[in-house]
Amino acid sequence: MNRSLWLLALCQGLFLTNNVTFIAINGLVGLSMAPYGWMATLPVMGYVVGGALATPLVAATQARFGRRTSFQIGLAVAVVSALAGAWAVAAHQFWGLVAATVVAGYYSANGQLYRFAAAELALPAFREKAVSLVLAGGLIGAIAGPNLAARTRTLMDVPFTGAYLVLAGVGLLAMALMAFVRFPAHQAPNAATATGRPLSEIAQQPAFIVACLSAAMGYGVMNLLMAATPLAMQQCGLGFDDAALVLEWHVIGMFAPGFFTGHLIKRFGTLQIMAVGVALNLLCVAIALSGLELQQFVVALFLLGVGWNFLFTGSTTLALTAYRPEEKDRAQAAVNFCVFAVMALSSLASGALVVTRGWAWLNIGSIPPLTLTAAGLLWLWLKRPAMHP
Repeated sequence: MNRSLWLLALCQGLFLTNNVTFIAINGLVGLSMAPYGWMATLPVMGYVVGGALATPLVAATQARFGRRTSFQIGLAVAVVSALAGAWAVAAHQFWGLVAATVVAGYYSANGQLYRFAAAELALPAFREKAVSLVLAGGLIGAIAGPNLAARTRTLMDVPFTGAYLVLAGVGLLAMALMAFVRFPAHQAPNAATATGRPLSEIAQQPAFIVACLSAAMGYGVMNLLMAATPLAMQQCGLGFDDAALVLEWHVIGMFAPGFFTGHLIKRFGTLQIMAVGVALNLLCVAIALSGLELQQFVVALFLLGVGWNFLFTGSTTLALTAYRPEEKDRAQAAVNFCVFAVMALSSLASGALVVTRGWAWLNIGSIPPLTLTAAGLLWLWLKRPAMHP
């Protein structure tokens, strides 16, 4: 575990600070400005849709300029989009806020590649631990994101304007840290050096199919419930500080296991840890359906975070076995596109369901994708029972 890995983990933490703050405030800001209540989570959806739309461009930029330059471009976009968000909120421009979050999606598409880049900064025998460590950097976001949202809510005359301004500063700090990360030497592909299988062939592999399915469904369910939590808690009469506490424990659950998930994967196997992740998500749903008190929100969202960590770390590790180094840009872009596409749908459904149907039906709606994920893991386990990537 070298200095570059630790720096990348810090950048991951600042990336998650941006994400968690967006989740904490965008739905509430959207609800205060949206023409209709069901549009409340459109700013959250805009962030995800922007990430999906940016995925091909980010893949091309990564291939052309390499990791560090592409990541720095993403961080520059993060600064600009945060400033645009601050203006939109101050001017009470709902569609301006949606547009700003769509642009911010380019940063998200870059940040989603930090975990894959981590595997390139460690020896092959330590890939799982490297991926897990960088994801663990999200603990910074777990603490900083909710507290940043809560403490900057009234920083300016218009609520939450200050949060977007502070996020611009977070982006500048990440740019400074990224400048010191030393990635492997990059050579832009050309007609003479471009090799590897087409994406259509890579995508036919069972391991790649299940990796995409698990990453997309795991992230989709997590986003479905997390994005709606501040709105659901407001409907239950719980304050914003309570929502910030719940999100803090949720993100701790997402990233604290990163310090040992890699060890668990090497010890018990990728598919086994991913299956535990599905089980924890189902337990989260059961607890969420048991009541609407603060402690039930805290425990349910914490378990949702741990379950996501097991699924996402496992799916990333599984994906690494399905492509060759020269195929990484197209394969990683495909995985992330699947994630963003499902997240976009879950972001829209999140606001619509919680406003029109309530928290209970939102949780019930997460059961089918979790069942589908479990079926995919079982299918791959039956095909490759002795698989230990």
